[in-house]
Amino acid sequence: MSSTTEGPIPMTYYSKASSVKPPLLANENAFLGDVSSSEKIDPEKPISAGFYRLEKGTPLVYGYTYHEMKIIIEGSFDISDEAGNKVHAVPGDVFYFPKGCKITFTTEDYGLAFYCGQRGKDSG
Repeated sequence: MSSTTEGPIPMTYYSKASSVKPPLLANENAFLGDVSSSEKIDPEKPISAGFYRLEKGTPLVYGYTYHEMKIIIEGSFDISDEAGNKVHAVPGDVFYFPKGCKITFTTEDYGLAFYCGQRGKDSG
């Protein structure tokens, strides 16, 4: 990674980022929004992070084209994969979704998760 910035590199802070509802991703109840991305400073190997919210309704079936980590921060999800694994996910649970996997997300009420994926901004 090359940078034209001289001197210390500052951190970036996003106050109360989880309090903003992400934009609609799919169906009537799946929302996803990137808060930050390294794409501008490292376009060859970007990572993007943000929040995923699912509300009761249509299950979301998502095929990952990148690696992603996700931590549940509110509510709950029922998460399953094509290998037959099923988890009732609650706050504090962490998942790794490898590139190529297909995951189904459902919820009885709602769930909110923070994610970090190896992809460009807003390409989830």
